[in-house]
Amino acid sequence: MPLAPTAHASTFDRPDAAATGWRQRWQCWWLQRLPRSDQTTLTHRNLYILPTRPGWMLALTLVLLLVASINYQLNLGHLLTFLIAGSAAVGMHVTHRNLRGLALSLHPPEAVFAGQPAPVDITLHNPSRRHRHGVGLRWIDDPPTLDALTWVDVAPQSSVTVRLARPTQRRGRLALPPILVETRFPLGTFRVWHWWRPASELWVYPAPEAPAPPLPVGRHADDGPAAPAPSPRSSDEVDGVRPYRRGDPLKWVAWKKVARYPDGDDSQWVSRDFSHPPTAELWLDAGQCGLHDEEGRRCRLCAWVLQAQAQGMDYGLRLNGTQIAPSNGAVHRRRCLEALACE
Repeated sequence: MPLAPTAHASTFDRPDAAATGWRQRWQCWWLQRLPRSDQTTLTHRNLYILPTRPGWMLALTLVLLLVASINYQLNLGHLLTFLIAGSAAVGMHVTHRNLRGLALSLHPPEAVFAGQPAPVDITLHNPSRRHRHGVGLRWIDDPPTLDALTWVDVAPQSSVTVRLARPTQRRGRLALPPILVETRFPLGTFRVWHWWRPASELWVYPAPEAPAPPLPVGRHADDGPAAPAPSPRSSDEVDGVRPYRRGDPLKWVAWKKVARYPDGDDSQWVSRDFSHPPTAELWLDAGQCGLHDEEGRRCRLCAWVLQAQAQGMDYGLRLNGTQIAPSNGAVHRRRCLEALACE
């Protein structure tokens, strides 16, 4: 069982500013040596163990008991001292075995908008036949308190999913910070922990402006002005017939043509095809926002992208020399939002 440097023995203490700065520099140097991966297995090579504050107090108490027993030649004092010391030694091995062998995997998080907490799911798999009690997880930059940890128990040969919320303040493609996995079960006199650097990244889109202004006016293919939201089937002019599609209203069925088929098979039915108005081509340009603030323009463009996508329009994006051709769909929406997040 490797022992970590003594600088981390009092993680839950309140040291002065100099000690805190030294600890942070040491921690950054140590974390840079760890490889990034979305899966990790806890073994004796990557687990660290040190006594906690109650553990150090117990050690001091045992020293005092031993000195008093020797000084006063107390046989029962010797018995009590070695009994407590043996229990603490056994507890140290139990604490280490509580984490050793666990397999952790991180699910890539979904994109969120700035200001929203990003849920990150972590699955803990216990392949052994013993229970794992009191396993805590937290982001390494969270407050170093026991309340900041998310505690979970893992049953034998089973898996448990833990959700950690990652707060977001700024847009961009952000790397997830390291995750601290630790336990103090069963006595709380020793602390075993592991540092894990996930490889997944988190997309944070600009926060959409609320309330969002109306969409800019789009243009048809012939460069004429058009309303921003063309309504489907707004014309009752029949453009012809087409094969019947399951779900078409019965009033669209061309019954005179259907009556010519003697067997009445619905696969031979035809429906009226209504002419559609020409679709508008909408460009979302940063110059149309009317804002001088860069972040404000991105927030307004983000709101426009969401509106155009909800209305089923074909829309393109122009931002700082980047141009995305008009299209529609979930892939196009994600491409535009990622451009707004990073460009």
